[in-house]
Amino acid sequence: MKSSREQPILIVRRRKRHEGGHHGGAWKVAFADFTTSMMALFLVLWLVTQSSDVKAAIAGYFQDPMGRANEFGNSIIPGQGAQAQNVRPLTQQQIMDASRDRLRALGERIRRRLELSEDWASVSSQVEVELTDEGLRIQLLEDSVVVFFESGSAAPSRRGRELLSLIGSELGAIPNRVVVEGHTDARPYVSTEGYSNWELSADRANTARRILEAGGLRPGRVMQVRGYADNDLKDPDRPLSPRNRRVTITMIAAGDSALAAGIPPLPAPPRPRLPR
Repeated sequence: MKSSREQPILIVRRRKRHEGGHHGGAWKVAFADFTTSMMALFLVLWLVTQSSDVKAAIAGYFQDPMGRANEFGNSIIPGQGAQAQNVRPLTQQQIMDASRDRLRALGERIRRRLELSEDWASVSSQVEVELTDEGLRIQLLEDSVVVFFESGSAAPSRRGRELLSLIGSELGAIPNRVVVEGHTDARPYVSTEGYSNWELSADRANTARRILEAGGLRPGRVMQVRGYADNDLKDPDRPLSPRNRRVTITMIAAGDSALAAGIPPLPAPPRPRLPR
């Protein structure tokens, strides 16, 4: 006979509720592929709008990122591996085009900086920035009011010093050679010590060189300082015109123009050495 204290054992079965099923991660892979494709498209669109200088630099980087293929080949082990087969040197014309594109951009940047200066309204007709066959030429032309040097002296005026310093800071960004020239008008220089327009034009060019270097042009970049006196007049029909008094700064384009100007090309920069 069962005891009255015995209790029946109740077994409760509960059904587990399942939330929405997992959708998987395939969409993430597809989205990542789409994002990568869009990024590649934007890079291509950006690249096709760049100058030949930028394109040449990017192509050179992908051909030889470390700049050491000629030393070690394409192996990660020093001294082993074949030389890169797809490295194609730029032609002389490509070098010239890249250099001229760089100088053209530099000229535009100099014009913009000059336009922001306080004196630009009064000197805009006295400063010429143009790209020539020789390179980027910047001329500071005087007139009866605007002067960049004291009368009959190589001492710069305030305006001349400020403009030359600004130009030097911009020219310092590009490692091309520079030629500085001084010119005078045909009015004879009166001096009892034999000082003439030859000395005056050369001294003014040399003063301009010092200001350019103080403004940011690396010493040694100026390869020639020339004094022409009145032998290369800006206005030959008016030899006494004050516009014949000028200082010309020319940044030489790389390639044939530099050789034609009688200036040796820049030496190749030393390649960085990795620690062994």
